[in-house]
Amino acid sequence: MASRTRRPGAAPGAPDGSRRRRLPMRLLLPVLVLVALMAMLMLRGYVHSEILADHRIRAEAATDKVPEKILDGGPVIDTRSGRATSLKLPDHRLVLTFDDGPDPTWTPKVLDVLKKHHAHAVFFVTGTMASRYPDLVKRMVDEGHEVGLHTFNHPDLSFQSKKRIDWELSQNQLALAGAAGVRTSLFRPPYSSFADAMDDKSWPVTEYIGTRGYITVVNNTDSEDWQKPGVRQIIRNATPKSGKGAIVLMHDSGGDRHQTVQALDRFLPEMKDKGYEFDNLTEALDAPTAHTAVAGPELWKGKAWIFLVQASEHITDVLVVGLSIIGSLVIGRFVLMLLLSGIHARRVRRKDFRWGAPVTQPVSVLVPAYNEAKCIENTVRSLMASEHPVEVLVIDDGSSDGTARIVEAMGLPNVRVVRQLNAGKPAALNRGLANARHDIIVMMDGDTVFEPSTVRELVQPFGDPRVGAVAGNAKVGNRDSLIGAWQHIEYVMGFNLDRRMYDVLRCMPTIPGAVGAFRRSALERVGGMSDDTLAEDTDITMAMHRDGWRVVYAEKARAWTEAPESVQQLWSQRYRWSYGTMQAIWKHRRALVERGPSGRFGRVGLPLVSLFMVLAPLLAPLIDVFLLYGVVFGPTQKTIMAWLGVLAIQVVCAAYAFRLDRERMTHLISLPLQQILYRQLMYVVLLQSWITALTGGRLRWQKLRRTGVVEAPGGPVPRQQARRESDERRPVG
Repeated sequence: MASRTRRPGAAPGAPDGSRRRRLPMRLLLPVLVLVALMAMLMLRGYVHSEILADHRIRAEAATDKVPEKILDGGPVIDTRSGRATSLKLPDHRLVLTFDDGPDPTWTPKVLDVLKKHHAHAVFFVTGTMASRYPDLVKRMVDEGHEVGLHTFNHPDLSFQSKKRIDWELSQNQLALAGAAGVRTSLFRPPYSSFADAMDDKSWPVTEYIGTRGYITVVNNTDSEDWQKPGVRQIIRNATPKSGKGAIVLMHDSGGDRHQTVQALDRFLPEMKDKGYEFDNLTEALDAPTAHTAVAGPELWKGKAWIFLVQASEHITDVLVVGLSIIGSLVIGRFVLMLLLSGIHARRVRRKDFRWGAPVTQPVSVLVPAYNEAKCIENTVRSLMASEHPVEVLVIDDGSSDGTARIVEAMGLPNVRVVRQLNAGKPAALNRGLANARHDIIVMMDGDTVFEPSTVRELVQPFGDPRVGAVAGNAKVGNRDSLIGAWQHIEYVMGFNLDRRMYDVLRCMPTIPGAVGAFRRSALERVGGMSDDTLAEDTDITMAMHRDGWRVVYAEKARAWTEAPESVQQLWSQRYRWSYGTMQAIWKHRRALVERGPSGRFGRVGLPLVSLFMVLAPLLAPLIDVFLLYGVVFGPTQKTIMAWLGVLAIQVVCAAYAFRLDRERMTHLISLPLQQILYRQLMYVVLLQSWITALTGGRLRWQKLRRTGVVEAPGGPVPRQQARRESDERRPVG
């Protein structure tokens, strides 16, 4: 409920205070879920260097500003005191350094070899990898190795501002604190080399790094293992000359490092035999450790960061699995619909196809009506034009707008009005069933109009004594607006292709409330209409299946219904539908284990309905979430091509559905826009329904406002009908 808010200067509780608009809870919760998913994807992209990464690498520059003692000095550069100094390692001291890790495959192997030969090393880790694999960083520290910073996502710092450099360092330290509970004073710039390679672009960065409290560590012996030159060559490259001390550059990440691991396993014992020691950098320099323990808020910030990154990794892994599932479901559903709907059309359109003996006996048409004054006259007059004998029962469910009086004033034969206090649609239908005179019951909504042939086409399947219910072909009558056109596409493509498919599979899940027919005896056997769910049409259909009846689809039994004309009304309607469908599935869950012919729906229908109508729409937003992510952060071209491929499949499916229903293709122009906007609304509605179901919420019946724009025969509908009648003479492939 929206709360009241005061006008500027108004006192609390002012009677004419305006209402403050709050985001409705039904929208807030799904939006929060979607925002959380996007946030997890963004975080994952951040730690995978897909977001905010800078992969530029500069060319060499002049060395005019670099002090000679740095160019000619050792690989350890200290500018912390404001004066530039460099250090070399003592003879027969080797410091192995590994860049770009930790890697889940190669870092453990490197650590195993170091542990085997009782050697220490320095690992210059990136924040992205340390955040993703914190256990490996902790293992490095626990086993006595030193850890240094290698920036967060490995940019060339010569291109970066001081603010960005600070950010790279602080994020790298945050990851290190969360992973191992330490800070470090060691730093190695990405793309660095020997000290004599320092130039006028990298030197200012090195000076600035020193002001932030870091020692810059380059190398003076490059194993060149990243080129994969072979184990022997890596060993030769890593071996210093004449017993000199050295900082050796290797890599434990960035690709296949099996040559590095094999070379390391031979290099360590060979060099130890020559009198070399393998120490941490501070051990080799006889200096205090580079590690400082982290405690208090800084530690908890680091742990929180690692937790969020790990959560994003796990969640996005689940999302990828969900995307694979939804992709399979979407493609599988399209294939099934195209294949089985074609089989259905060819079967029922054969010249010799008959359900059985023609059904000619009168039928009872039940029209439950609650405040349908704008529509009811069109509805009743369309029934009076029927080519099949009917009696019409308008069950006025406590209307306050004179619906019953309008029908009575029409004074039409075979039209009766049954009044009752407001009790809901299922009660109204049961009241009508009790007052009906005939053995075949047709049900329709008070905002729907039938074509003259609708009732006749709808009841012909009852020539087969196994048929207990028939679904008609519901059409959107007010399709001139954009939102109406989108629903028109949905009805033709989603609903009617589905019904053809489910008819062939003999597990139709829903008789639409706008146009459906039942055997009276079948209705009475299952107890009539139930108010256990908000989707009484789905509930009764599932009950029919479980009682052993066949439920079929009559494509020529067309009914024109008034679809919601605003987002608010559409939301209310689809929320009720999706939530009611979940209720019906849960109510009839025991069908999964039932045996015999009545168990077919449980074995085939209920799983398909659950997959295609509940699970698939719930996971479908992942397509658009990954689409948005891919368009913004890449690979953009592949992402767009994949989305266009899915859209092309939908266009083919929709075009085929329109051809089967003999509808004009012009409405498909709005299909791409429907996929971008309309589908998102349906996602949020279903997500809201899931939240309502999981939290045990209750949803009351919601009445939609009607306009009466769908006319009875004599208006726009007969012209559409006449066009289709002529089109039906043309063969359909």
